[in-house]
Amino acid sequence: MREPAVTQSFEIVTQRPTQTQRLGAALGALLGPGDLILLDGQLGAGKTTFTQGLAKGMQIVDVVNSPTFTLLKEYRGSTASRQSPTSQPLALYHFDLYRLDDPDEILDLGFEDYFYGSGVCVVEWAGKADEIWPTDKLYIRLSLVDESKRRLLFVASGPRYCELLQQFQKNTYAITRS
Repeated sequence: MREPAVTQSFEIVTQRPTQTQRLGAALGALLGPGDLILLDGQLGAGKTTFTQGLAKGMQIVDVVNSPTFTLLKEYRGSTASRQSPTSQPLALYHFDLYRLDDPDEILDLGFEDYFYGSGVCVVEWAGKADEIWPTDKLYIRLSLVDESKRRLLFVASGPRYCELLQQFQKNTYAITRS
């Protein structure tokens, strides 16, 4: 008999794009090799803004923008952000599935290898490929509240992501107060 999936959720409303980025940065600072972050929400909901924050938290200094036309952009963090000075910088693989019509295209393009690799994968428009994602993941649904406010619903599945979300929640209190 299969054990029930371990899940946990957390919801927050940001007041402006900079706050959405700060939340992303707080989460990015906690990410490690092999982490999978799935983003979903309508156009303009803040998926790329949140990803820019993730990159900042991972010590990535490159300009991060949506890979809508290329499907994938790769960024490298600095070695200063890693636990050991000899460890390699953590890579961020930023996917945008907006232009894909069939989830099998992801597999045909070989993107599956990234999802089980040593970098962090962030996937915008993840709902277009729900059937291919592993059981353990962090899913974030962004939605428009008004012109500047965004609602972010975090749903963690699996022990690693539940622990990650708990730590993120602890760190979030200070962010939401500024």
